[in-house]
Amino acid sequence: MPVDSDAPLTEALGTDFFSVRRRFDDAQWETFMAVRRYVDRVVSPAAPAAWDAAEMPWEVIRRMPELQIVGDDIEGYGCPGHDPLTCGLVAMELARGDGSLATFHAVQSGLAMKSIAMLGSEEQKQEFLPAMARLDLVGAFGLTEPEHGSDSVSLETTARRDGDDWILDGRKRWIGNGSIAGRTVVWARDTETNTVLGFLVDTTTPGYEGTVIPRKGSMRSVWQADVSLDGVRVPERDRLPGAESFKDTGRVLATTRGTCAWMALGHATAGYDAALRYVLERKQFGRPLAANQIIQDKLVKMLAELTGMQLYCMQIAQLAEDDDLAPTIAGLAKMNNTRKARWILAEARDMLGGNGILLDNHVVRHMADIESIHTFEGTETIQTLIVGREITGHSAFT
Repeated sequence: MPVDSDAPLTEALGTDFFSVRRRFDDAQWETFMAVRRYVDRVVSPAAPAAWDAAEMPWEVIRRMPELQIVGDDIEGYGCPGHDPLTCGLVAMELARGDGSLATFHAVQSGLAMKSIAMLGSEEQKQEFLPAMARLDLVGAFGLTEPEHGSDSVSLETTARRDGDDWILDGRKRWIGNGSIAGRTVVWARDTETNTVLGFLVDTTTPGYEGTVIPRKGSMRSVWQADVSLDGVRVPERDRLPGAESFKDTGRVLATTRGTCAWMALGHATAGYDAALRYVLERKQFGRPLAANQIIQDKLVKMLAELTGMQLYCMQIAQLAEDDDLAPTIAGLAKMNNTRKARWILAEARDMLGGNGILLDNHVVRHMADIESIHTFEGTETIQTLIVGREITGHSAFT
């Protein structure tokens, strides 16, 4: 379909080849377009410099509450209470602009806030969720440890009861927002019962330290942290009462896994858009690159994969709306979409030639950032084995 050559490089083009937007209602469309304008006018122009400097773009982040998107599908407490399709569209659009921003939002809304909404007391919800929806309070989610990523169920951080308090000791790694959060959801093993519990740790408490992990080659403008917990005293009122085992941790993660599929779609869309615009404008040997058969072949194959990713996302949104989205289905969508996004972005980078490695052309940033989504919240390998276990009845891991 025709492209406006005067439109900004970052403005999304015609990737809705199967007309999935016809399934959006008015409210979904309004939110989608508001976030799209924010991405095109605010997020994408600022993203290359923030990525290059490995700095969080606070002037961009602080505008998110204006869009009423922080808190995703949480009802009440100042949160938007969006339906699953709207939540997915928001995640897609944020990632289309900047994977780091999308990751910040996913940690804040999908992990930290969702832990409180699903497992917290009414008092905890009233105290924390409104402030988090306004971004007056930043949250983090502390599960992964230096020695336990895919086998996070084996976490070694401990919680020891001491009167009316708990004493937490251990280390966490790759904790998004862990160095800037006011509250971090920390998962720790009760030394007495060996069960996994959740705590809303005030990060100003003595013994809590979050240190930014430096020299990343992906998601550079969102900060992940090494977190150390050295005798951190947490009052009983800050324990999540609904978190009684690792299964409750898994319940939170299951709600956010589908978000990764939507984020991968956003990155792939950005890559396809940039490649299409480039080959229409770039002339070699006296004509546009787009006039060459091999370029058209690449574009069509990229579009075929992109539309397939869209249909995956639309279906998991419908299943979530029907309260029928199984973790294995969300995992399959994440596995498929991150794999396809990596391929689309590699093709886009190649089509831009030497210009493809310039941050101002966006593709290489998305190409690097998709590597994080490919790994976090369950690697492609782990998602494959979980689905494999379901379809064969045999577990390839313990």
